[in-house]
Amino acid sequence: MTCTDGFASQKNFLNKTTTLSVSELIKKRIAEAGYPPNIILRGELIRAPDMLERFYEKRDFQPVWSGNEGPLPKARELIEAIENAKFEGLIPYYYHLEKIKSLLWELSNKKKKIILFKDEDLVAFDLLLTDAFLMLGCHYSSGCVDPLTIEAEWFITREILDVVSVLDSALKKDNIEEALKKLLPPGDSYSRLRSALDYYRKILVKGGWPIVTDGPALKKGVKSRRIIELRKRLTVSGDMDIKDDKKSELFEEGVKQAVLKFQKMHGLETDGVVGPLTLKMLNVSAKERVRQLELNMERMRWSFRDLGQRYIIVNIADFELYVVENGEILFNMKVVVGKPFRQTPVFSKKMTYIVINPSWNVPKSIAIEDILPKIKKDADYLAKQKIKVIKGWDKNSEEIDPETINWSKVAGNNFNYWLQQEPGILNPLGGIKFMLPNRFGVYLHDSPSRRLFAESKRSFSHGCIRVERAVDLAEYLLKSDPDWTREKIVDAIEDGKEQEVPLPEPINVHILYLTAWVDNDGFIQFREDIYGRDEQLDKSLRKEPPKPLLSQ
Repeated sequence: MTCTDGFASQKNFLNKTTTLSVSELIKKRIAEAGYPPNIILRGELIRAPDMLERFYEKRDFQPVWSGNEGPLPKARELIEAIENAKFEGLIPYYYHLEKIKSLLWELSNKKKKIILFKDEDLVAFDLLLTDAFLMLGCHYSSGCVDPLTIEAEWFITREILDVVSVLDSALKKDNIEEALKKLLPPGDSYSRLRSALDYYRKILVKGGWPIVTDGPALKKGVKSRRIIELRKRLTVSGDMDIKDDKKSELFEEGVKQAVLKFQKMHGLETDGVVGPLTLKMLNVSAKERVRQLELNMERMRWSFRDLGQRYIIVNIADFELYVVENGEILFNMKVVVGKPFRQTPVFSKKMTYIVINPSWNVPKSIAIEDILPKIKKDADYLAKQKIKVIKGWDKNSEEIDPETINWSKVAGNNFNYWLQQEPGILNPLGGIKFMLPNRFGVYLHDSPSRRLFAESKRSFSHGCIRVERAVDLAEYLLKSDPDWTREKIVDAIEDGKEQEVPLPEPINVHILYLTAWVDNDGFIQFREDIYGRDEQLDKSLRKEPPKPLLSQ
């Protein structure tokens, strides 16, 4: 029997007295939950008891999902919505699905006599369905897990919606599933990822793709049995025309173009050669890719609710910056992000000003770990690098002569100096610094180390974000200020004078961490998990059931 059976009219299934007794039992069951609330029904733990209590108090504890003629159609609609949670990368079982369907079958089985029904079954049916809606609503609107509990460098505050009010409204409008869908992140980014998940799940159901065996690099002109494996692998994933001759051992132009496409979709060097890195990505299984898509749908539920109409996105895992207006990418550029042991944090802030020819206030950790050893080796290091030494850390601190300091006796525990490097070619901030005031001291900046932008994997910084085309970005940010044309920006940099320039229109900057997404051209993009965050998120999502963060 399916979950849609058993909704036919059943006269006198419940009378007025029975309904009232169910209401009283619901009230009693909630009241006896204790503190912290603990309600277990049919072996299922109620996961949102506070919201549950608030919901039933507002309706005088009347049952929601059954009436005088038995289970109502809206109960079936909610059950279908729970089953459809799989399309969002979630596990329907976590939302009491099996117990709810079992109770539905019992309550709807016409062969049973009315005397066999227990009011406690109706209470369990109602409370489990309501809890399922509240849990699913919380997970759709703000994610299953709290990123602050599993990701040390994630600092975007999730928007917590009032799901109780959403349920009230859905019941009045009789649109249960539609109300839940509206809680998902709006816009194309999330819906495209959902479609990608469906596409890769279909590949997985058919057995996934074959492994390409290890061996020498494969490139155009090479003939090998391994190229048959490569052709099959690329055809299954949709990177190669299905009409291609999959039995050919020759690496010809069609294979090269398919490899180039695959490399672009995985952030690899686009040389058309199947070397070690490309082979490694080819042999990531379809099952792993499906899970990667599910994990990034969860990340989007954390942070993709309201990005704004005009904003900058930096995707740490992609090493890329995007400038977006009204959903369209105006331009993008390469960035360099923090090393795995000096990770760039995830946060959103408003960029308010830029600094041309910025001084570099050296973070204390870098001063102690990187610069202090160099000072001890070379007494002239500070002078050569044009670094000033300031005693103390407050605004009134004064510059001192570094030669008056016995550096051999200075260590991390007594380093009471502020190091500041003058603007110029030696300064790692380059010609422009882009400021979005935040508690992490992270900002975007130019860089004299141009060679690093040629690398495909660009995690070399101490946490701040180096941008490839600083002048282009500054020109865009100052475009509505007639005093700051591109020519004037370049002239100001060449002048060498440090100056602060407020942005005529401050802009939101979202620094995110996505290892899978679908670009505006419809290509599914995968990136290496450089900070090891996917594994931790995977473990957290597998703990059943994920507990919602309560709405206020």
